[in-house]
Amino acid sequence: MRTTIAIVGAGPAGLLLGQLLQRAGIDNVIVERRSADYVLSRIRAGVLEQGTVDLLDSVGASQRLHAEGIVHHGFELLLDGRREHIDLDAGGVPVTIYGQTEVTRDLMDARAAQGGQTLYEVDDVAIGGVDGDRPWLDFTVDGVVTRLDCDYVVGCDGFHGVSRRTIPEGVLRTYERVYPFGWLGILVDTPPVNDELVYARHARGFALCSMRSASRSRYYVQVPTEERVDDWSDARFWNELRARLSPDLAERLQTGPSLEKSIAPLRSFVVEPMQHGRLFLAGDAAHIVPPTGAKGLNLAMADVGLLASLFDKAYAGGEPQALARYSELALRRVWRAQRFSWWMTSMLHTLPGLDAFTTRVHGAELDTLLASRAGRATIAEAYAGFPGQTLD
Repeated sequence: MRTTIAIVGAGPAGLLLGQLLQRAGIDNVIVERRSADYVLSRIRAGVLEQGTVDLLDSVGASQRLHAEGIVHHGFELLLDGRREHIDLDAGGVPVTIYGQTEVTRDLMDARAAQGGQTLYEVDDVAIGGVDGDRPWLDFTVDGVVTRLDCDYVVGCDGFHGVSRRTIPEGVLRTYERVYPFGWLGILVDTPPVNDELVYARHARGFALCSMRSASRSRYYVQVPTEERVDDWSDARFWNELRARLSPDLAERLQTGPSLEKSIAPLRSFVVEPMQHGRLFLAGDAAHIVPPTGAKGLNLAMADVGLLASLFDKAYAGGEPQALARYSELALRRVWRAQRFSWWMTSMLHTLPGLDAFTTRVHGAELDTLLASRAGRATIAEAYAGFPGQTLD
């Protein structure tokens, strides 16, 4: 087999990159080790920045998003019972609530409509030749060992994927922080407790009231990393969530049986550079952010949006040297998003071992920002999303 760009991973980032390349007339093949049904079963983020919406618009994969997505012009901080509204219009743009599963489904449908090739349930993927000018993938599909020759390889296969591990030892610098807590999340078919997302700081721990639609809600509470999902009945979860909310929100909270319940660990992670030879990393293959800042999916989509524009310059514009700047440009946005996600996590969570002085300073920092229009605009601008990077 032969293609121009080989993409490893058929999550939303890989699928979006495939569509962007198709639109630019650049042939591509996506390989994915899981089944399409498994990919669609992943419960992930639901806050889309306007830049992500614009990219989905550009590939014709946003019709259902605009019909069913919920546009939010703000969110709430609940600080030890005190409610503070953050106006996203102060940052310039709103966000849209639309589940990652639905984004993936829409991109799968768009790719199928355009005849793009995606190979699912691919085993034993190996990447080679990226140090030269003839990269390739070896893999097994339907029991047949196959080689896919290409010009470039893009790894959109997540933190545990093969792409980053293909890069020789000593090439990448790793920056990481693992947080000593996780988020216990529950998905439920009840109306959201609030019209906008609520991020709650409380002495018992952080909580988040989120949503997927007007009738489906997603709630989280901070728990120690050693907690087990099996130890949390629905009743225990609802009692703990109520305890972390203000009385008015606790009274309005509608409970129900959980559709899904899981614990997600939190970490900050970045590798530099995000490319090696003819191999490029995007999304979780290159960086992970704690979900507090709602940046993970949006960063991945920004990565492939940038990369697609650079491939277009390389092929249509005759500027292959533009690709050498991918890592430099992508990392500018990645580190800004990392800083904001780390800040939101530090400010709103109960941190084990944190002394009383620092706890009070965190409260004072939030109060200082919330006391000024500029401070509120700074929070709104970061939450709504940083501009995508382009060539100077």
